[in-house]
Amino acid sequence: MATKGNSGDNRSRGSMSIFIIVGLCGFFYILGAWQRSGFGKGDSIALEVTKQTDCSVLSNLNYEIHHGGDAGTLDDSETEVKEFMPCEDHYTDYTPCHEQMRAMTFPRENMDYRERHCPSEEEKLHCLIPAPKGYSTPFLWPKSRDYVPYANAPYKSLTVEKAVQNWIQYEGNVFRFPGGGTQFPHGADAYIDELASIIPMDNGMVRTALDTGCGVASFGAYLFKKNVLAMSFAPRDSHEAQVQFALERGVPAVIGVLGTIKLPFPSRSFDMAHCSRCLIPWGANDGMYMMEVDRVLRPGGYWVLSGPPINWKTNYEAWQRPREELEEEQRKIEEIAKLLCWEKKHEKGETAIWRKRTSYDECREQDPVPTICESTNADDVWYKRMEACVTPYPESSDPDQWKPFPERLNAVPPRVSSGSIPGVSVEAYEEDNRSWKKHVNAYKRINRILDSGRYRNIMDMNAGLGSFAAALESPKSWVMNVMPTIAEKDTLGVIYERGLIGIYHDWCEAFSTYPRTYDLIHSNGVFSLYKDKRCSAEDILLEMDRILRPEGAVIFRDQVDVLMKVMRLARGMRWDTKIVDHEDGPLISEKVLFAVKQYWVAGGNNSTSSE
Repeated sequence: MATKGNSGDNRSRGSMSIFIIVGLCGFFYILGAWQRSGFGKGDSIALEVTKQTDCSVLSNLNYEIHHGGDAGTLDDSETEVKEFMPCEDHYTDYTPCHEQMRAMTFPRENMDYRERHCPSEEEKLHCLIPAPKGYSTPFLWPKSRDYVPYANAPYKSLTVEKAVQNWIQYEGNVFRFPGGGTQFPHGADAYIDELASIIPMDNGMVRTALDTGCGVASFGAYLFKKNVLAMSFAPRDSHEAQVQFALERGVPAVIGVLGTIKLPFPSRSFDMAHCSRCLIPWGANDGMYMMEVDRVLRPGGYWVLSGPPINWKTNYEAWQRPREELEEEQRKIEEIAKLLCWEKKHEKGETAIWRKRTSYDECREQDPVPTICESTNADDVWYKRMEACVTPYPESSDPDQWKPFPERLNAVPPRVSSGSIPGVSVEAYEEDNRSWKKHVNAYKRINRILDSGRYRNIMDMNAGLGSFAAALESPKSWVMNVMPTIAEKDTLGVIYERGLIGIYHDWCEAFSTYPRTYDLIHSNGVFSLYKDKRCSAEDILLEMDRILRPEGAVIFRDQVDVLMKVMRLARGMRWDTKIVDHEDGPLISEKVLFAVKQYWVAGGNNSTSSE
């Protein structure tokens, strides 16, 4: 009797195991089957990887929700799926906080109207932003650097307006980016090599760069060859879709402008800042914009100014500007650079390079003495007005602490070793690194294409110490590390010290990017963080859907009761979902939810059913 009973149990368990494996393989198919019928088309890499997946290695995973009490259950009223309908087709490129009609109602002085101006609660859309007809999966890097499907950003104005400057060309059903620019007619490679003869880009000491007024971000695109990671930004202005093109190419970029509000980056972030004919009035407002660059530039960092007014004596006629005006503009820039105690390292042709001093000791005797900012927190920048003052050097500024990349990726960052972030010790940092390596390895066992190159543009919505991005570090991808403005600890400076990039943001508002600009989004504890805030889980999920590409993926990590509610909402948004146990076992209350956004386009089938 006992033998028969055990045999039956074994058969039952075997059937269940087969069911689980089949279910997993089905989920891998969802992850991998990017190509859909209809207007759009995808690549084949995901499908090929999926074909090679060994489903049996995952047969020991338990997908049931194991949790004490009833936290993992929902009553009947909570199990109803709310269906989110598509927005009207003309919203395909909707950027809520940079919407053109709203922008025009704000003052033009100091570019105020090009800054973030978000809709009120009553104005928010509660629908799904559609992809344009013909939308295609972007090409894999590095091909994406040079080619973008026309249907993904169907705007030809730049091909006419910048035709002689070799920015962008329209060829059949794709845009081609030759790597040219206004200030580098011989190509970005030649221009960068010229800069590298002065700036140490080849030894890892320059890793992070800020490109102001980036255009289509060819400078940032070609810096990848030097293993330099650039944060590029440009306003949403008459040069339509600059930032959209940058992200379609697989280059980090956000919509932004140097206007009245501080840049959303911590102090001492970047190894280099760059302006190539970016049209920023550097000498205006008592040097306020140069002082803001100084704030985000690390001690020993470089500032590159290429274009007017540099070498105005030779170029004023070509620029069609009065000699006197250009002369005064350069005089002001030189004056402010001296006030900031920057050392001029180079000037040749239309390019000048300054270097910020490595410590304030070199500047104590300078005359005149600059106005020092009164704020005790140089990283408190979210919606804070820019000031015409100089950010003081940190007391513990030690240039010898700065490591070359990739050594600095896992070395203890200066902000941690100096104890400047309460609650973040060296031991806590090292443990965080170990934990995220384990988490990412577990992710790769579920999503086998995570490091295949299919996900180029990745976002971490609650980046912590940047260890998720560090564990993923690869030339195939980059991570936008987001530091929520309500986070208990501000560790974005640590992320930059590791040679990664990121930005401050409040997830109760829309992110400063176009729709469909990220391939993979990682959400660790975001919904628990915003549980009792002024926005709902629905608001955050709709924004995630807006910025996620069709067939893009999301990884949620949170408490089981939170994830159950997120999963219910996601199912009404044309997302396929699967919840799995924590890698340490089913008794851990934290779970992981994987989701894939279905492919659909404007004017197509409007059903959100995933059947």
